[in-house]
Amino acid sequence: MENQIERTIYLNAPTERVWVALTDHEEFGSWFRLSLHGPFKVGEVTFGEVTYPGHEGLPVWARVKGMDAPRCFSFVWPMDAPIQPDDPSIDDKVTLVEFFLEPSGKGSRLTVRESGFARLPEGKRSQVFRDNEGGWNAQVNNIKDFVE
Repeated sequence: MENQIERTIYLNAPTERVWVALTDHEEFGSWFRLSLHGPFKVGEVTFGEVTYPGHEGLPVWARVKGMDAPRCFSFVWPMDAPIQPDDPSIDDKVTLVEFFLEPSGKGSRLTVRESGFARLPEGKRSQVFRDNEGGWNAQVNNIKDFVE
């Protein structure tokens, strides 16, 4: 089983615009189909709910690991909705999501990488990987539509 998912997309938008779409919690929520209750801050958890049709109200959270404007934004998030950020064995229940941004011609190159699947419990990791792989295929198109 693979341990990471990676997608790269070219966007017809400057890096500064894409950076805001990635790191402003309201803009991120718009294209990612979430309602987030507060801003992203390094070391802190942002809570919210899914707004995607058929999954509305599902709780979601992310703990921001880094914000290196305008190059890299990263967070960890849980493999399952019931997992809470204060879970004592949290490291075995989260994956790391990283967004790498760089100028490319008149636009931007965005690489999204999610890693850490090998740490997840054996009975869950393959399903989480498959679900998230399909999700990232949709999300890179969502941000493209949003910023362009």
